[in-house]
Amino acid sequence: MNILITGGTGMIGHRLTELLIEKGHKVSYLSRKKEPISQVDVFQWNIQQGFIEEGALEKADYVIHLAGAGIADSRWTDARKKEIIDSRIQPIDLIDKYLQEKNIQLKGFISASAIGFYGGDTGTKQIDESSPAGNDFLAECTKLWESHAQKLNNAERKVFIRIGIVLSEKGGALPKLVQPIRYGVGAALGSGQQFMSWIHIDDLCRIFVKAIEDANMNGPYNAVAPNPVSNEEMTKTAAKILHKPLWLPNVPSFALNLVFGEMGIVVTGGNFVLNKRLSEETDFQYNFTNITDALSDLL
Repeated sequence: MNILITGGTGMIGHRLTELLIEKGHKVSYLSRKKEPISQVDVFQWNIQQGFIEEGALEKADYVIHLAGAGIADSRWTDARKKEIIDSRIQPIDLIDKYLQEKNIQLKGFISASAIGFYGGDTGTKQIDESSPAGNDFLAECTKLWESHAQKLNNAERKVFIRIGIVLSEKGGALPKLVQPIRYGVGAALGSGQQFMSWIHIDDLCRIFVKAIEDANMNGPYNAVAPNPVSNEEMTKTAAKILHKPLWLPNVPSFALNLVFGEMGIVVTGGNFVLNKRLSEETDFQYNFTNITDALSDLL
């Protein structure tokens, strides 16, 4: 099939592209710059100008929406919050407008989302797709993200992949976690007891492929491994794999909040999220179900 990806040059998009091509799908990108990429057709778009290059959506069977400003790249000022939200919903609205104007029907629109839908800190409560949305900034952002995608009339299916903490050696949370450990100054963050609902990047990308190939998938799915772990357990596991000692006390929450402000919830908050719909409604099988295997593979 023909798969059009927004945000395809990012960490998730890069690995997802490899898997899709391996399975025989044709991959295209919507990109701000029309630069050649091996085995990928690149179409230009300009969200501020409301422009999508002709031919991009006309050829697409599915659109995978990964574009969006990094949630933890800088402090959450009001301007930054607006940028984070706009970078997720404005591309959807532009695609929706183009589909309607050109009378194009997609087989499916598969949007990245996040477990932040449930809030940045839900403690030890077990969360699944039937759990209510939270009421903080992360929840507000994710609710808007999904609601704009849900309004797409010109897509037969709409699937929302609520992504947990993605583990990859090429970006995201893991390099930030292990860098101080490599230098011998690693430590758990905050209480260390906050749950981290993680997923290996290969399993995440396989879920996106599954959402394309399984016509029964609709609505939200939590993309997390079956066994969440505490921040302390993940830190200790990484240190053991890297053969590094952990001797420093935990980094206190007040210090993290002082540095990061409201964004501190990303590291001090925790969520125990279950992949209920994937496990009960599909035949999807994870390659990495425990943190030791996942970190050993990546580190």
